[in-house]
Amino acid sequence: MTAERADVVIVGSGPNGLAAAVILARAGLSVTVLEGQPTVGGGVRTLPLVTDRVAGSAGLVRDVCAAVPAAAPTSPFFAAFDLAARGVELIVPDVSYAQPLDRGRAGVAYRALDRTVERLGTDGLRWRRLLGPLTAYAPEVASIALSDKRSLPSGDPLRLGRAALAMGASTSLMARAWGDGYWSTEEARSLIGGVSAHTISALPSLAAAGTASYLGALAHTRQGWPLVRGGIGAISRVLEADLVAHGGRVLTDHPVRSPKDLPPARVHVLDMHARGAAELLAEPYRSRLQVPLGGGACKLDYVLSGPVPWTDPEVRRAGTVHVGGTLAEMRAAEAEVASGRHAERPVVLVSDPAQHDDTRLGPRGLRPVWAYAHVPTGSGQDVRPAVERQLERFAPGFRDLVVDCVVTPAARLADHNAAYPGGDIAGGLISMWRMVARPGPAIDPYAVAPGVYLCSQSAPPGPGVHGMAGLHAARRVLRREFGMTQIPSLAPGK
Repeated sequence: MTAERADVVIVGSGPNGLAAAVILARAGLSVTVLEGQPTVGGGVRTLPLVTDRVAGSAGLVRDVCAAVPAAAPTSPFFAAFDLAARGVELIVPDVSYAQPLDRGRAGVAYRALDRTVERLGTDGLRWRRLLGPLTAYAPEVASIALSDKRSLPSGDPLRLGRAALAMGASTSLMARAWGDGYWSTEEARSLIGGVSAHTISALPSLAAAGTASYLGALAHTRQGWPLVRGGIGAISRVLEADLVAHGGRVLTDHPVRSPKDLPPARVHVLDMHARGAAELLAEPYRSRLQVPLGGGACKLDYVLSGPVPWTDPEVRRAGTVHVGGTLAEMRAAEAEVASGRHAERPVVLVSDPAQHDDTRLGPRGLRPVWAYAHVPTGSGQDVRPAVERQLERFAPGFRDLVVDCVVTPAARLADHNAAYPGGDIAGGLISMWRMVARPGPAIDPYAVAPGVYLCSQSAPPGPGVHGMAGLHAARRVLRREFGMTQIPSLAPGK
């Protein structure tokens, strides 16, 4: 690095770090982003998929961490940034998510609410009653979910109030086991369980139910749960390009593990797990960031010779598949993980992007399949055998299609993204209290020390590809450190 002192140094180039960087650079500040990996993007990167049996010449790519940016279309940051105008194409499957069950059955959440209702039969009207109001006010639901949890989100107060009531009703129902009686079919119950399990925590819980309300609302909108043509890394590339166009710079291969790795600046903004950020601070600030770790994930990058042969053909149309069986089975599996044990039948999230994006196909029909299994935090275990038993259960013949697989145990995820210590991909434990008091109880959750701000998933609004923690932190940096009261325009060409 040169001796030049930047106005702002940002540590970490995940979507939140890049969002903050873009805003601050557009405000006329000198901004430097430090990234420990050779490539930009943190949890939003797409890299070549090379294995012992598949060469780089096959042209396959893998989404290293996140793959389905469900929160991006309704994120106020990305709405202002306008991904489409920058050439990022979001592909929206007709089926947002699905949950295969035994004997060829499946719960299927179509983007079209009416179609979901029709398929659920006796539970259709109940589904409409619960999810319909959330879907009708999906933009307001997103504004509430992606807020800083300290101020009222912007929008029509009447619509926001109705969205809040709908979220409260659905969350209270799904947060308690007595809510199971609302449903008469396992298909409906499993759909709720699968979307709740994104928290990687014991089920049921208020946090999991709130997550289900938010993601369930998005699933039935026009934007659905999209994939990104060519891989999710396209989002990071356009963010980096905008930053550079406005005078900022990104330095890769520059890990920051201690204060000596941090160059001087007027302000430091940390897109890091709270525990990693704590290592850069002195007391009393350090101890305030020792947050409990969330559940872990074991990542599996498969190369298959054909599409996943789900028993129910409608599951093959889903952008995201939750594999875990019945709601009772998922609860048992998540309870095992929360207790520090590996589940015999783990909850697994699966995406087969080539079903929707022909650019992801390689020679002779080779395709990447993205998956991760829920495991105890810090697990070094290769859970591929357990995962494949689950997949073979609902997609007989899956093993026959496997060409190769790259397994990254939870304990090694931080090798690819330092923000995932022990495989905690959510920035800390997910609970209703921790979603509000993130990273800890404070009036301002972003200002963590004098001149130091946190903008990662460890700050509100929490996990997801939305850039909103970066926006919330950048707004405070502009106002408090530089006396600027307005966020600059994020529109292309401005």
